[in-house]
Amino acid sequence: MFSTRQIYFAIFFVLTFIAAMIWSYRKDLKRHKLYYKNTAIKVFIAGIIVIISFVIIRIALK
Repeated sequence: MFSTRQIYFAIFFVLTFIAAMIWSYRKDLKRHKLYYKNTAIKVFIAGIIVIISFVIIRIALK
């Protein structure tokens, strides 16, 4: 289905992409800690609120 060169290119592309993502994340790690404090907690609370609101809407429409 794929030629040998296409497989080599795909492997090279994936490895290069992963390396670039790791490098970029490490470069921005200090900035993330500064600007995105408690973001995981806020996203979790927002998710819970959305789930509860869907449950309330479903009960109200029955």
